[in-house]
Amino acid sequence: MSEEASAVSMLRPAKRAPLPQAPRVFDAQDVVPAPSSLRERLEQMRARYHGVHATTLLEAAIFDEFPGRVATVSSFGSESVVLLHLISQIDPTVPVIFLNTGKLFGETLRYRDRIQAKLGLTDLRSVGPHPGDERVLDPDGTLWSRDPDACCNFRKVLPLRRSLAGFDAEITGRKRFQTVARSSMGPIELNGSRFVINPLHGWSLADLVAHIEKYDLPRHPLVADGFLSIGCMPCTQRVKTGEDYRSGRWAGSDKDECGIHENVEGDGI
Repeated sequence: MSEEASAVSMLRPAKRAPLPQAPRVFDAQDVVPAPSSLRERLEQMRARYHGVHATTLLEAAIFDEFPGRVATVSSFGSESVVLLHLISQIDPTVPVIFLNTGKLFGETLRYRDRIQAKLGLTDLRSVGPHPGDERVLDPDGTLWSRDPDACCNFRKVLPLRRSLAGFDAEITGRKRFQTVARSSMGPIELNGSRFVINPLHGWSLADLVAHIEKYDLPRHPLVADGFLSIGCMPCTQRVKTGEDYRSGRWAGSDKDECGIHENVEGDGI
């Protein structure tokens, strides 16, 4: 073990006896299937907006399909500024839901504030885990080391469900290249009774970088330090040369999704 790795391991809390295994939330059958009318609308929208540019799809979702009933979800990670920039150019009042898990890098919180100011986002909603859940499930703050699925569930999945309850559609920044589970994802999906709009589904990493450079958008400060996909601090590592783009997330496990993007009727997760 290298000197740096040894020092990092000393900083991590010792693992304790595991809690009873929690189900992976994205495998749970707790999302009510969509009624046939919404599935029909899904197919109509897919046909109507097949092959359109990301901006066109966003304009349609914001103004035509779900006026006043759509929000976007952003981690303010390494690529988030692209989607937020596109939305800000269309309607900066679209609600932006940010999951403040209590385990994020300080750099992410400062980056969030910088992006909000630069893009003029007027409705940034920072949501977090319920304090009652935290007291019961993670009183010492180390659940991430014993059961990362359970940690993601109460810190991300449940808060997001509560915050999206009043919306008919959500806009995500997911891309096909990010994970195997996302490789067949389409631009429009259906999660129970809520539509999911993925305007960047077909963009490559090169496309994202080109957009950032073209519009001189701020980069997340941790990117220059080797973090390519940025989540919670305890579960995010630097990506070494030659490693997969998201290999720094939940390194050493088979976990590659936090579970917030459940999908029942779509082509992705």
